[in-house]
Amino acid sequence: MNRREFLAGALAMPLGLSGRAAAQAPIFTGDMHFHSFFAESRYHARPLAQSLAAGNTTLAAWSLVGDLLWFDVKTYKQKSEPKAGEALGWFQRELGRIKEHIAQQNLKIVRTPADVDLALRGQTHIVLTVEGANFIDNNAAQRVKLAHDAGLRSIQLVHYTRNAIGDIQTEPSQLPGLTPLGKQVVRECNRLGILIDLAHSTEPAIADALSISQAPMIWSHGSVTRQPSSSGPVWRRRQLSLESAKAIASKGGVVGLWSLATDVGKTIEGYGDRMLELAEWLGDEHVAFGTDLNGLGPFGVVSGYGDLNRIVQHWQRKGVAEARIRKLAIENYARVLKAALRVPRT
Repeated sequence: MNRREFLAGALAMPLGLSGRAAAQAPIFTGDMHFHSFFAESRYHARPLAQSLAAGNTTLAAWSLVGDLLWFDVKTYKQKSEPKAGEALGWFQRELGRIKEHIAQQNLKIVRTPADVDLALRGQTHIVLTVEGANFIDNNAAQRVKLAHDAGLRSIQLVHYTRNAIGDIQTEPSQLPGLTPLGKQVVRECNRLGILIDLAHSTEPAIADALSISQAPMIWSHGSVTRQPSSSGPVWRRRQLSLESAKAIASKGGVVGLWSLATDVGKTIEGYGDRMLELAEWLGDEHVAFGTDLNGLGPFGVVSGYGDLNRIVQHWQRKGVAEARIRKLAIENYARVLKAALRVPRT
């Protein structure tokens, strides 16, 4: 029996543990957004199982970048348009490589709420997600089902290129909100049991999704500001207004804080303190890690999942209540994911 299995077994024991034993139960961590692009880079979390184990991370969303071929990774500007079928082809090829690595690492993929419960008990699970649903093209029903059948349980609607769903945060808006297709995607995700990720969406698109969705949603990664800006550096344009963050929270959703040093501070402890501040703004039930690990490269203060353990320890040293730590570390993400996976819905 390995250490992770032992911990999982310990948490599965019936009630009646002494207070001392219960207090020794490990604190697992979760992450609503990370990447690995299969490139030669020291910022990529491979081998994945070893990286996750370093942080007691048992629930992590591996995000396939659905529009990676069509934007400049230095300027975050769209550089071309995918031809018919290209975005779907890219999505399928990259998903195949992601699933191959997950299998090689003997990790499991989240498909049901029961899988999330296993992650909460210490059995590591990966949530398959895509950042930018360009693969949908103009066929919401067929393509959302295709993604669900392939194992995706979370879809981020937009990223850095325009698609048929809605506008993006970092470019001037051209639409009043979600397109009719975008609204259909929200409904299909609800129907099939897929968590909707609003990151990179405009405020009107967020409002549309909130008015339609029957399940809580997430803003997987970014930060929240009282003074949103449509100009300035990309990271400023990526910030979510406090008003929209509260709206997401009011519907049971969760906002993930990324680990961009320019935004959240240059130390792990500073990142942890920013999480606590965000929880004061939105409530302890509505904040989670959304590290954007590997997506931020040298600009991320979190360089590996061991850093999440360091944040937990920082909170413990500050005297943060254990129940609060568990919510921020993993339980909030687990709750919203389980709520989205429950079907059927009309």
